[in-house]
Amino acid sequence: MNKPNAPRDIPELMMRVNAIAGLTLGEIATQYAFKTPDNLLREKGWIGQLIEYVLGATAASKPEPDFPHLGVELKTLPISYTGKPLETTYVSITPLTNLHGVTWQNSVVKKKLSHVLWLPILSERDLAPTDRIIGSGFLWQPSQQEEALLKKDWEELTEMIALGNIEQLNGHFGQVLQLRPKAANSKALTQAIGPNGCEIMTLPRGYYLKTEFTRQILAKQFS
Repeated sequence: MNKPNAPRDIPELMMRVNAIAGLTLGEIATQYAFKTPDNLLREKGWIGQLIEYVLGATAASKPEPDFPHLGVELKTLPISYTGKPLETTYVSITPLTNLHGVTWQNSVVKKKLSHVLWLPILSERDLAPTDRIIGSGFLWQPSQQEEALLKKDWEELTEMIALGNIEQLNGHFGQVLQLRPKAANSKALTQAIGPNGCEIMTLPRGYYLKTEFTRQILAKQFS
C-alpha cells in the first residue's frame, strides 16, 4: 500500500484516527506492509514511526508539530489495563547553549504542546508489540492552568541550565515537566553551560511530561 498522504484537515486526520481505534499494531502494520520488530529493545521508536506513517505525519524529527500544516503534534501514550500511563512522554530535545532571548512563547515545547493528538495504546509488558491495541485518539489543547504549570516548569528548568546547573537537574525537578538524559549511549556528549559560564560536555537532555500530568489529561477526557 502506498504511503498515506498528509491529511488535508483535522476532520480527515480524526477520520484516520477513528479508523484504527480497536486494531492491534500488528493488524495495521500488516495492512500497510510496515516492518515489525520481534521486541522493542533495539527499536524503541517503532510504535511512533508506525502510527506517524499510517496517519500521514510529515515533520519527522524537526522542531515543529508532526502535522505542521495543521499545527497538531502526535503523541502515542502507552497505557496499562487500568488506563494509566506506563511511562513519561517525550516532548523535545532540550537546548543547552545559546539560551539568550529564548522565552516560553517561542520555545519548541510550547509549539509542540499547543495542540496535541493523543493516541492511547494498550501496552502492558505481557503484550507482544504486535498485540498492543490502539485506543480512542483525541485532540487536546492545554487549559490556562495546564499551560501555566508547563510554563513555570520550563522557565525554572531553563534558568537552571542558563546558570550552569545542568548537572544538578534530575527527574525530580518540575511539577509536570522534567528533564532527563536523551542519548543513544554514554559517549554521545554535547556542549552545555557549566559553572561560571564555562563550556562543559554532558549528555543531551530531553523534556518529558510526567505521568501524573498525562494521567489527568486521560481522566478528564474519558471521565
